[in-house]
Amino acid sequence: MQEFSISDACIDGIKIINPFIYEDERGVFVKDFDSTVFIDNGLGDKFVFNEEFFSVSKKGVVRGLHFQVLNPQAKLVSCTRGKVCDVIVDLRKNSKSFGKYFMIELSEDNHKVVYIPKGFAHGFLSLEDNSVTSYKCIGEFSKSNDSNILWNDKELDIKWPLEMINEIILSDRDKKAMSFKEFCDKYGGL
Repeated sequence: MQEFSISDACIDGIKIINPFIYEDERGVFVKDFDSTVFIDNGLGDKFVFNEEFFSVSKKGVVRGLHFQVLNPQAKLVSCTRGKVCDVIVDLRKNSKSFGKYFMIELSEDNHKVVYIPKGFAHGFLSLEDNSVTSYKCIGEFSKSNDSNILWNDKELDIKWPLEMINEIILSDRDKKAMSFKEFCDKYGGL
């Protein structure tokens, strides 16, 4: 049995969550959210999820780097099947880590969950076929405020694990995403 543990990532505000796990001859039971544990670990005094959804992605799919300009959302992200390389970029204009990224592997094997506070762009690369990525979002989604930055922006210089990927698959929207410089020129930060 593994108890909850929550630790800080190298960028202030991002938390790595190792959930409660119980494993026996039947399989595995995972509890990835407990409001009391989260509150006790400084993640706010109230968790109200406005939406929860999941995506199923082929190997090589990149989703992101997505963010909301106004009323940004906080998120809990995990991978319940397969494996993804999850990337979070700090867009908070007054942050010491503005423009820096944090990368973590999320998988059905490690059961890790990442807490992404407001003010970050988020994306991932699917490392296996049919990877299922789950999102619990705090705050309302606003299509008119939804935007994105290029996944392979030269200035961000994200070190994606591309050695195991034959082809990158992007949505039309993500192909047309702005550069980090364009984001800075347009918004200056979140």
